[in-house]
Amino acid sequence: MTKNERHSAIMNLLMKNGSIAVTELSDALKVSSVTIRKDLTELEKQKKLYRNHGKAMLIDPYMSNRSVNEKEKLFINEKQAIARLGASIVNDKESIIIASGSSVTALARELVTKDLLTVISASMTVSEILCQNDKFDIIQLGGFLRHSSLTVVGKYAEMCLADFACSKLFLGVDGIDIDFGLTTTNLMEAQLNRVMMNAAAKTIVLADSSKFGKRGFSRICGIEDVDHIITDRNIPDAYAKHITDMGIRLTIADVDSI
Repeated sequence: MTKNERHSAIMNLLMKNGSIAVTELSDALKVSSVTIRKDLTELEKQKKLYRNHGKAMLIDPYMSNRSVNEKEKLFINEKQAIARLGASIVNDKESIIIASGSSVTALARELVTKDLLTVISASMTVSEILCQNDKFDIIQLGGFLRHSSLTVVGKYAEMCLADFACSKLFLGVDGIDIDFGLTTTNLMEAQLNRVMMNAAAKTIVLADSSKFGKRGFSRICGIEDVDHIITDRNIPDAYAKHITDMGIRLTIADVDSI
């Protein structure tokens, strides 16, 4: 096998798996680990992959903090389809928690209710959307306001949640990594998300497929700690299999219906 053929094979395996270890590539291509590392170095220089702790990834997994306005302009159709599915599992007279991020903001726009629905929100944007309908009882958490996301974090928000027991938490994330779990770019937000999980019977993650294989700065929890993930059809096959093998409900949104 020539170098170009190896490079092509490596990229094909990455397209299929999202990430793959050096040892696995060595076994699959029947060459030494030294040869694989040299190949990966060349491919990384060409910005075709990212190397991290003995394995190759299609993308740089590390996320930087971006404003919610910027995030809302990305993957608009995917987020709307995901939000509709999320809204469809909310029942009248429930008490739910909505965290922060562009995906849960999209959820707020899709929520409807014939009867009273109680929503606890960390996001000022979510509360502003929902307050236009008097069928929603809204509890806006207080605390330190993050300018980039227009959401609150900190001990005051966490203390408030100690008094509530809710049926569902709708959680947005910056990254979902098989090894590292669910992450966000802000340490205080990650802590608040964990407190929200303790206050809810079920945790539902709304995440478009671009979030898989990414890592934010702060870990929220492991994948095994959530109950349901709603995403779009471009989720990497390896992640879809891993999630379903763990017994976590995975729902794929139909973007074509938007």
